[in-house]
Amino acid sequence: MSINTVGSTGRKPGKAHIVVLGNEKGGSGKSTTAMHVIASLMVQGYSVGSIDVDARQGSLSRYLENRRVYGEKHELRLLQPRHHMVPPSNHDSVADREKEETERFLQSLEDLSNLNDFVVVDCPGSDSHLSRLAHSHADTLITPLNDSFVDLDVLARVDWETNNIVRLSHYSELVWESKKMRALRDRGSIDWVVMRNRMSHLDAHNKRKVHDALVQLEKRVGFRAAAGLGERVIYRELFLQGLTLLDFKSTGVEREMTMSHVAARQELRHLIDSLQLPGIVADAAE
Repeated sequence: MSINTVGSTGRKPGKAHIVVLGNEKGGSGKSTTAMHVIASLMVQGYSVGSIDVDARQGSLSRYLENRRVYGEKHELRLLQPRHHMVPPSNHDSVADREKEETERFLQSLEDLSNLNDFVVVDCPGSDSHLSRLAHSHADTLITPLNDSFVDLDVLARVDWETNNIVRLSHYSELVWESKKMRALRDRGSIDWVVMRNRMSHLDAHNKRKVHDALVQLEKRVGFRAAAGLGERVIYRELFLQGLTLLDFKSTGVEREMTMSHVAARQELRHLIDSLQLPGIVADAAE
């Protein structure tokens, strides 16, 4: 069984806070982060809608389907967002396909914004017209980034010997264009948060160099850096069950928690706090 929560935030219809998960590289933890942000919002009583823009991979949609199946199988009342997936168009013309998919996304965004306090959008790990459109509608943009110079390349080309920024990346330029589009559309702004996911407890020298490069980029590109989720087996296990770290008590597996699980929940508390979403407190991840 599943239920939806309805927040009491004094929200005006159509004024949901839009959270977009974006990164042009796959495997950075976008869908896992999206699901945990959704869960953190729902446990505080906010109504949440979600949109999966990545129809090909559909990771967030699969996560939520796994959650539905697990809840029904074990007769659990797991909180679920109102979820939409933007299906691909079958038109032969590229222009017609993009037009139809754009209309589908905007209709989903409007419908969910009218019904919810927050809407969380999961984008594909590639550049697409829908991903660009979703970015331009973000109030908060979250870019999960694996903690390495290989993945830092999504933001900028960095000389690893000198730690100097050689040039900005295609994705950074995409976000800059999205910010301009947002400002022109409604004079709104995008709060861009770059998450350092899968931070190793070892290799301190490399971690320092990545940190130093991000400090330079923060000022030049215009984002806030935040610690994300660590490299833990628990996240892969939770995906298969459709669960989050916040479901342990409600599913009766609290007694099975290890020190790794406790540390993961601490990471989640810090992440939710660093996002600075309106009305949200980090203690919800407790």
